[in-house]
Amino acid sequence: MNLQPVPELQHRTVLLEEAVDMLAIEGLRADGVYLDGTFGRGGHSRAILAKLGPRGRLIAFDKDPLAIATAEKIDDARFEIVHDSFATLDEALAARGIDQVDGVLMDLGISSPQVDDAARGFSFRLDGPLDMRMDTTRGVSAADWLATADEQTIAKVIRDYGEERFALQIAKKIVAGRAIEPISSTRQLAALVAQAVKTREKGKDPATRTFQAVRIFVNQELEELEVGLEKAFRQMAQHGRLVVISFHSLEDRIVKQFMASKAHAPQPDRRLPIRAADLPRAPARLLSRVMPSDEEVSANPRARSAVMRGLERTAAMGASS
Repeated sequence: MNLQPVPELQHRTVLLEEAVDMLAIEGLRADGVYLDGTFGRGGHSRAILAKLGPRGRLIAFDKDPLAIATAEKIDDARFEIVHDSFATLDEALAARGIDQVDGVLMDLGISSPQVDDAARGFSFRLDGPLDMRMDTTRGVSAADWLATADEQTIAKVIRDYGEERFALQIAKKIVAGRAIEPISSTRQLAALVAQAVKTREKGKDPATRTFQAVRIFVNQELEELEVGLEKAFRQMAQHGRLVVISFHSLEDRIVKQFMASKAHAPQPDRRLPIRAADLPRAPARLLSRVMPSDEEVSANPRARSAVMRGLERTAAMGASS
């Protein structure tokens, strides 16, 4: 697919100031190494660069070729963009001789330019090719996957990743529909879903959950999130911070459970005679959860479902995690 930037598509960075503030880029930490796991259109990266000291360093990741093209316009020796998932951050750091980082920011989900560009196939409101890949240079498109997956697999993906109670009915419609003609456009898929979903919450399109599910599956978003969180924490220096913004319950549940697991120390057998001073310490502490303000949601309705969570590493690298 030959993608061209569409200038009129704008992206508003969610929780911009709050996320960068949570990274605590100040004092000696301003000359540290930071990672932006999802560059998008660069709102968070530019704000981080504005806080960095002269010896600071920011490495950003993104799978989207258009995001990479935007990032390459940033003229700052402290900045570097990597065309890959943040799940590969350990390899990227090793290749650059970096053994620890001071902060990692992950702004999950998709950006407004991706949703609003019909050619990307993310939106059921715009008719376009059924692609849905974050990285259009590799992987299997949504259309190709739906053309070959069996009914039970399609139903499982829609149920598990979309939390859709009509998953089986939708899968049956898709399989029946593709027998008549290939499902190659977003409008075709949305129409098939509408035939299968008889009721839906007020104001919610019947295709919302299915499109979310297929997108998450095609891009392996949840699997990459689980891997990326663990790798990010493993690379975190003492007092380093991990900040994650999620946009739906599946993501937030993974982030919440991961951070909670790092903020609790393993409990020894109560029958053992261990002094309080010798009890295991948690390797991290939770930071306050942050939600968008009413003003931000009013200005940017896509921010309404955002949840930001943070974690600070309290133990030195190599300590129990």
